[in-house]
Amino acid sequence: MLLDMSSRPAPALAPAAPVRIAVALVALYVVWGSTYLAIRVAVETIPPLTGSAVRFLIAGGVLFALTIRRGDAAGDRPGRLEWRDAAIIGGLLLAGGNGLLAVGEQTVPSGIAALIIATLPLWVAILGRVFFGVVLTRTIVAGTVIGFAGVAVLVWPTGASGGLDPFGVAVVFLSPVFWATGSLFSRTAHVPRRPLVGTAMQMLAGSAVLFVLAVITGDLFRVRPAEITRESLAAVAYLVLIGSLVGYTAYVWLLRVAPISLVATYAYVNPVIAVLLGGLVLAEPLEPRTLAAGAIIVAAVAVIVRARGGESRRVAPEEVGEPG
Repeated sequence: MLLDMSSRPAPALAPAAPVRIAVALVALYVVWGSTYLAIRVAVETIPPLTGSAVRFLIAGGVLFALTIRRGDAAGDRPGRLEWRDAAIIGGLLLAGGNGLLAVGEQTVPSGIAALIIATLPLWVAILGRVFFGVVLTRTIVAGTVIGFAGVAVLVWPTGASGGLDPFGVAVVFLSPVFWATGSLFSRTAHVPRRPLVGTAMQMLAGSAVLFVLAVITGDLFRVRPAEITRESLAAVAYLVLIGSLVGYTAYVWLLRVAPISLVATYAYVNPVIAVLLGGLVLAEPLEPRTLAAGAIIVAAVAVIVRARGGESRRVAPEEVGEPG
């Protein structure tokens, strides 16, 4: 998830050993696939907007302190425009994307939420076409249609639906729309050339927006410290240290040493990991319809990501998505 919006790629490092790349890629699969499970555990006793705000405040603060003085600190100093655009991107991606995901996961199983979030590349394609006139190939159009067909199979109300909460599903469904909007805005945004600095700024700005929303909606005032469990606290700590810091550091490193087409495979592996972990750890039901819909969605995402990976331009990190 996590958030580097820069269209200016970081300088490439020397070729890395295939074993190191494989280990980092597997770690990325597991770490970002597990964030849906961690969010589900966190919101059991911590209000979603407040918990998300605290998560990104800590992660962004640590990351900013560690990276702001590294690299070209003098020539790449963030200014007013960079902070303004960081607030817009952080608001869309973290408050709109991650915030809505956390709200929805109060009632929606983590595996199903992950499958819905996996539609992000579909929304990037649609909104890019509508607002920016991006030409879509037949392959991408076909993948988009197939992907939404999979979502329809997943959430269509039937007796075997497992009683999905309509409001929770609708909220989760809106999450990738905000994420895609932020992704498209980021193409022309003013961002630092140093990826992790930009990410830290967006975390801090997004945290501020989340805190404001938590106050406006009353989410902050629903915090009951005595009722917060160790499991929820551990989940937030995991999201900060592993999901945000370790996961994204590995991601940025992979972008500099491995082909983007290989790195982008996490977009359709993460939902599979999330579904499996939800079933194993939280005993979320793995119904045949869920598995079938998941297979359709993951296949559609794979088609779109591979098709876009073959384009001449570099696929932006946020366009394949890590909303956890």
